Amino acid sequence: MSNDAQNENYREKTLESILTESGVSERSLIQALVALGEATAEISLHLTNYVRHEFAGSQNASGDQQLELDIQCDKAVFDCVKASGVYATVASEETPEETTVGNGTYSLGCDPLDGSSIIDANFSVGSIYGIWPGTKLVGRTGRQQVAAAVSLYGPRTVMCIAIPEIEKAFEITLVNDRKEWYLSKEKVTIHPAGKIFAPGNLRATNDHSKYKALLEHWMTNRYQLRYSGGMVPDVYHIFSKSKGIFTNVSSSSAKAKLRLLYEVAPLGMIVECAGGKAIREDKDESVLDIVIDHCDQRLGVCFGGVDEVNIFKQFMFDP
Repeated sequence: MSNDAQNENYREKTLESILTESGVSERSLIQALVALGEATAEISLHLTNYVRHEFAGSQNASGDQQLELDIQCDKAVFDCVKASGVYATVASEETPEETTVGNGTYSLGCDPLDGSSIIDANFSVGSIYGIWPGTKLVGRTGRQQVAAAVSLYGPRTVMCIAIPEIEKAFEITLVNDRKEWYLSKEKVTIHPAGKIFAPGNLRATNDHSKYKALLEHWMTNRYQLRYSGGMVPDVYHIFSKSKGIFTNVSSSSAKAKLRLLYEVAPLGMIVECAGGKAIREDKDESVLDIVIDHCDQRLGVCFGGVDEVNIFKQFMFDP
């Protein structure tokens, strides 16, 4: 057995052990999450060796120019989930249709590389994963996920995993030259209040008076701005600090960009498992209760501590 194969085998075993000790009992779900751990490790390697900001000469379904790196990361996810044997269907931001990958019992909605527009500045970027039971994604809700995960690639490679059945979210870190996973936080929790804000799509404040008033509230009350322009690092900051709020509000001139299937539903699951709230921008409804009508469905959101989301609701929903 080669050194690379030995490393992969040991890395998989460390994650299996963490999942088992954290209360995950379903063997097939452990295998499904281990596959995402392997995809994360592979993507981490691609990012480490990323030098040239080269476009592939193609566009994804959203009309965005694809980087060669986008395609590499998408392939890494597809290869790992196919090898696991437990997935039936995958749809990703780069491959935005339900694609058969095997005869397994799970389906995956994912964004393999979230933040490609800021990666040339060497900002942190991430991967987002949502696991559903069965062979279909369209027609489901985020509430039906059996697990969700988000990986953050920065000075460290970390992964936050949420399992609704055990009502728990926890963090693991890739260590020892990518050879093993380490349980770095046994429980990720979001406190109700915390003066940290990450306001996405600020252009909407030009013609959305309520969003503008909310922004002024945060500044007047001396909230700390923590915003990079990448959804994963901005939401993950809430997990790390156990407090804060992330918003992405649309307007008539600044349309919603976040995809329900690839980004909103998985991250919303993690937020709620950590004790926070994840609602849509336009009414008091959890993003986990929205039916996925199609793979490119978009919306605005508010994620964060319960008290901070309640303040959002006061500004955005009250007359």
